[in-house]
Amino acid sequence: MSAATLISRILGYIKDMILAGYFGASAKSDVFFVAFRIPNLLRELFAEGSMSAAFVPVLTETQTKEGREAANRLVRAVLAVVLLVVGAVCILGIIFAPVIVSLIAPGFVHEPVKFADAVLLTRIMFPFLLFISLASLAMGALNTRGVFFIPALAPALLNVVTIVCIVTLASQFANPIIAVAIGIALGGLVQFLFQVPAFWRQGFTFFRSEKAGERSQESGGQNPAKDASRLTPHASPLFSHPGLRRIGTLVIPATFGMAVAQINIFVSTILASYLSDGSITYLYYSMRLIQFPIGIFGVAMGMAILPALSEHAAKKELGLLKEDFSFALRLLFFITVPAMAGLIALQMPIVNTLFQRGEFTHAASINTAQALMYYAVGIWAIVGVRTITSTFYAMQDTKTPVKIAACGVIINVIASVALMGPMQHNGLALANSIAAAVNFLLLFYFLRDKLGGIGTKRIVRSFAKTCAAAAVMGIAGWVATRSELWTTSGQAGLKAIFLSGAVCGSIGLYLAVSYVLKSEELLYLTKKIHERFRGR
Repeated sequence: MSAATLISRILGYIKDMILAGYFGASAKSDVFFVAFRIPNLLRELFAEGSMSAAFVPVLTETQTKEGREAANRLVRAVLAVVLLVVGAVCILGIIFAPVIVSLIAPGFVHEPVKFADAVLLTRIMFPFLLFISLASLAMGALNTRGVFFIPALAPALLNVVTIVCIVTLASQFANPIIAVAIGIALGGLVQFLFQVPAFWRQGFTFFRSEKAGERSQESGGQNPAKDASRLTPHASPLFSHPGLRRIGTLVIPATFGMAVAQINIFVSTILASYLSDGSITYLYYSMRLIQFPIGIFGVAMGMAILPALSEHAAKKELGLLKEDFSFALRLLFFITVPAMAGLIALQMPIVNTLFQRGEFTHAASINTAQALMYYAVGIWAIVGVRTITSTFYAMQDTKTPVKIAACGVIINVIASVALMGPMQHNGLALANSIAAAVNFLLLFYFLRDKLGGIGTKRIVRSFAKTCAAAAVMGIAGWVATRSELWTTSGQAGLKAIFLSGAVCGSIGLYLAVSYVLKSEELLYLTKKIHERFRGR
């Protein structure tokens, strides 16, 4: 799953590099990122949030206790709800786009051109929400059957389609940013269609097949209640599926809990619309960079472990659930904390190499790199929240995460308002990291209380070793990249070679220090790699 996500993230950075080259950090790029915030936030609420938090645990339980055919019926029921509810939201979003833009970017209201452009882009991209919801449904269903690579690779198609649209269509419009919005909408559709063949191979269908009806009749009425739940045209209505009702009780609090990071970004966008031109763009590109380790490892771990944790919860195997959680969190910190240190230490070389070209100036690189540093200090908490939240959701407890997430949002708002004056856009980035840290610590405390111990000492000991090794690595990487090279544009090849060498050397140093500190996670990974090469 991480390998597929890596491919998608690399293509995402290529897309961002092209965006930066075409539009720089300007009023037009600010307009696009504001417009994209809206469907992206709703994607967390209706798509990835609900699929991860409510759909997967209930589908796993249904499949474990009632079998695959019952799970297939549940998937069809959820599909009907997604088409109805999310389709209606898309129509309303297109109609009320001016109201939505005025709420998310009130600073645009008094600038007619920026406001009109944001409304147009919002309307073009709203169908993306429906397509990505269908893609997330397919992903959740496939994950419950152990299929991870294809769903994780699907977002790469979104980036490919967007890149193609920018390159081929931008010159066809008086306002070239429209090409990006078209690419996002079409990319969401392709992301869904890419998963359909694997979806069918696993026995899932979008509509009830005749064979399923024949099996129901052949049961001879041995279990009338169960037969009635098969959702035939003459049986109980589709929306009365019991699994659907369970999902309904989980989905509202679950989606808010899963979307807290997007809500915090949403708050930052509102406040940044009052700052100078380029502020929203600086925050976007810096957030994209921290999404690299978060997406490859944090999100992947949270989604990959959810079906296993859900199965342990369904079977009442709390010992295995706690062990899997502890292992996942320790391994996640071992991988992402050095990534955090690397982004902090190499902030300017990374931003300069990836984005400083065309309309993206050195001043824009400095502002983006500063925001990156303040966002990066919260990476450990953001990825940790993903894993802890997945553990709560596996036990079908969505209320605890949502209460804590609400606290995190309040803290983010207070910190953002307090810091945006003296620190400008950097204050908004730092506020996001502070809120993530508080969110993680509260979730960790309540999970330990709920499960009666989760190996806290072992987690803290592992985290301390990881931080020590990452600190040594970060200092070395910072010293190695002190150069005037990162103040200029151009020489992309030389910069890429220099930066790659610094990254590889830093990783090697991190592994060496971890070995000296006898890191359990390093020993585990080396053992697994050794077994793989031996063909075991």
